[in-house]
This record gives sequence, structure tokens and C-alpha cells, in this order.
Amino acid sequence: MDERGKGYLRVGVANGGCAGMEYVMDYADSPEALDEVVQDKDVTILVDASAVLFLLGAQIDYETTPLHSKFVFNNPNETDACGCGISVTIEPAKAV
Repeated sequence: MDERGKGYLRVGVANGGCAGMEYVMDYADSPEALDEVVQDKDVTILVDASAVLFLLGAQIDYETTPLHSKFVFNNPNETDACGCGISVTIEPAKAV
């Protein structure tokens, strides 16, 4: 992020793939008006307003193994995933 001169990582979901949705990530200069700002362990992530109900309770981790380095989503709202590992089915969180 320092190399790109961007201060934030924005996370969201988009329609796509064979399971219906995909996680999307992009760099951002600053939060947008309705973004949810999440801070944990000295990391600040912006959650796109349209994705908040799909990502409520989700944990995002960065995993490095001898075969790959990638972000991993552990999302309690995810009900199914495609075999390719890119596309998911996500139900919005229920109001309590």
C-alpha cells in the first residue's frame, strides 16, 4: 500500500462467478461517506457500505504458504463456495 501511495484497503462483494458472488478488494485514498471503518491489530480496512451485511462477523487473514500468498475470508454468512475457490454464495446477516 505504501508503494501505491494509498492509505486504505477497501473490501466488498460483487455479483459474479458460478456461486453468485465474489470478494473484491481495492486500494483507497480515504473512506467514502458510508464506508464502515474497521481497525484491528494496527490495520485499518474499509468495508464498502453495500457489503456490510454480507461481511458482518467475517474475519480476513493473510496466509502465506510455500505454494501461495493470499487473503483468506472466514465468513459466517457464506453458505456455499465454488470448487475454484473464487466464487461464493453469501446470505446477508439477519437483523437481531
